[in-house]
Amino acid sequence: MANRLSEEEQDLHHMKSAAAEFYRLKRVPQELERALNQLFIHRPEDVHGYLADYFKKLCAAPRISRLRGKEVYDARGQLSIEAEVCCIVCNKEKSMSSAAVSSLSGPKEALLDQQRAADVRTAAQWINEPLSSMLKGTNPCEQSEVDHMLSNFFMVRYLEDKDIQNKEKEELGPPSEPEVVPSSPLPTPSKDKKSVDKGKKSTTAEKQFPPAEPPEAVLPGSLAIGSVSLAVARTGAKIQGIPLYRYIAALKNREDPTQFHIPVPLITLLSCGKTSTGKLSLLEEVILIPKAGQQVKQIITKTLELQKEMMRIMNTSTKHGAQAVLCDSGVLAVSYERPEQPLDLITEACSNSGLALGTEVQLALNCAAPELMDYTKGKYEIATGVLKTPDELVDMYQTLVSKYPAVVALIDPLRREWEKLSNVIGDSCLLLSDITYKAKAPPLPGVRGHILKHTQETTVSDLICITSEHKGSVMMMTTCSEPCSDDSLSDIAVGLGLDFVKLGGNPGLQGEAPPPPLFRERAVLNTDTAHSFGCA
Repeated sequence: MANRLSEEEQDLHHMKSAAAEFYRLKRVPQELERALNQLFIHRPEDVHGYLADYFKKLCAAPRISRLRGKEVYDARGQLSIEAEVCCIVCNKEKSMSSAAVSSLSGPKEALLDQQRAADVRTAAQWINEPLSSMLKGTNPCEQSEVDHMLSNFFMVRYLEDKDIQNKEKEELGPPSEPEVVPSSPLPTPSKDKKSVDKGKKSTTAEKQFPPAEPPEAVLPGSLAIGSVSLAVARTGAKIQGIPLYRYIAALKNREDPTQFHIPVPLITLLSCGKTSTGKLSLLEEVILIPKAGQQVKQIITKTLELQKEMMRIMNTSTKHGAQAVLCDSGVLAVSYERPEQPLDLITEACSNSGLALGTEVQLALNCAAPELMDYTKGKYEIATGVLKTPDELVDMYQTLVSKYPAVVALIDPLRREWEKLSNVIGDSCLLLSDITYKAKAPPLPGVRGHILKHTQETTVSDLICITSEHKGSVMMMTTCSEPCSDDSLSDIAVGLGLDFVKLGGNPGLQGEAPPPPLFRERAVLNTDTAHSFGCA
C-alpha cells in the first residue's frame, strides 16, 4: 500500500513539475499577475467581462482551418460558386466570411447551362480539396501571400490544361491550310450614298484589316481563385475589425489612409445591344452619370423616376416605335433601329422629369463595338444589315457627340482605331477601354480611361496591381444584367481609390431601391471631393 501511495505521489509530483514548466514557458504567471493588476486598477463592474476582453487580446492570430466551396445562384439566377473561409479562433473553428465573383466565361461570352454547371463543380472541387489543403494554417491577414499561392496554383492548372490541349492537337495531326480571306474589295459606284461620307471617299476598304484576336481561354474552375481571394480579404478585414474598403486601401497604400474618395456611382438606363430584340446592336448600355456630390439614394431615386417616365413615353407614344422589356436587374431592354432613338427617348424623359440633361445628369455609351466586327468585310455591323467601316463609325460617333453633348464617355467604341477617334472627339468625350481580359496588353493610343471587372481568376492583389499601373480614370464595372445590390463592388472601388463604379441596373424599378451598404455609410466617412467626368 505504501509503495502504491508512493507511486501516486511521484506521478502527482511529475504532473506538478510538468504544469509548472508549461506555465513558465507560456508566461502564464506573469500574464495572470498583469491581468490582476490591471483589474484592480480599473475595478470594472463586470469583472469577468473585463478579464475575457483582456485575455482575448492575447489569443493567437486566427489561422485558416479550411475552405468550403458551395454552389449558389447569383442575382441573375445563374449557377455560381461561393467560397467560405473557416478559421481557428480562440481554439475553436469559426466561419469567418464568404464571397463570390462574377461568373463570366470570357469577354462578352455566355456559358451554356451544362458548361456553367461543369465549371462550378470544378471550382467547388478546387476549393474543397486542393485550395483548402494549400491554405490550411495560413494567416488570412497576409493577403499578398495568399494571392501569390492562389495565382501559382492557377498557373500550374493552366499549363497542365494547355499541355493536354497541345497533345490532343498533335494526335489530330497538322491542321489544314486555312483559307485566306482577302480584304474587302473597293466599293463599286452606287446610287445609295448612305454609307459614304459626304464629300469624301472611303479609303478604309483599301487597307488590309487585322485578323481577329483569338478568344481568351477561360480555364474551368478559375472562378474559385477570385472567390477565395475576396473571401480571404473579407476575413482579414473582419479580424482587424475594419470595413473591407479600408482594408483594401491599406493593402494598396501600405498604410491605413485617413481620407477616402467616394467614386461616382453610375447606373445603366437602357440596353440596345446584340441581345436586344431590335435591329440596333451598337449600344449595349446607355449609362447615367449623375452630377458629382449627390447622395446615392438621391441618384437611385432620380434614375427610378427617369426610367418610369421612359416607360410611360414608350407605352403612350408611337413616334419612338420601340418595345421595352424590363429585366429583373432593373435595366430596360429596348428594341431600336438607330442609335439616335434611345438618346432621343432619354432627352424627352429628362425634359418631362425636370432633369437638366448635360448638367444634372450626363450619359456614357457602352458600345461593345469589337463584338460587332465582321472580319470578312472589315466592317462593324452596328445594326442588322447596316455595316460601317472604321472611318464611317468614327464619323458617326462625332455626329452623335455633337448632336447629344450630354454624351461624355464612350466605352469600347472601336477595335483598334482609337487614336483617330480621340483626335476627333477626345476633347469633349472620354474614351474608355475594357481591360478585364487584357490588363497586360500595351495601351491603345487615344484611350483616356479603363474599365475593370472582378471576375474569374482575378485576385485582390491583381486588382491593386492593375489599378496602380494604368494611368487615367478607372471604372469598376458590372455587366448590364447585374443589379446594384452587392456591397463588395463598392468596397473594392473605394478601397482602390477609383473614380467611378458602375452598379449595374436599378432593381428599384420594380420596388424600393436601397443603395449598396457602403454608400449608406457615406455620411460617416471622411471623404475627399468626388470626381466627375472631365476631358480637358
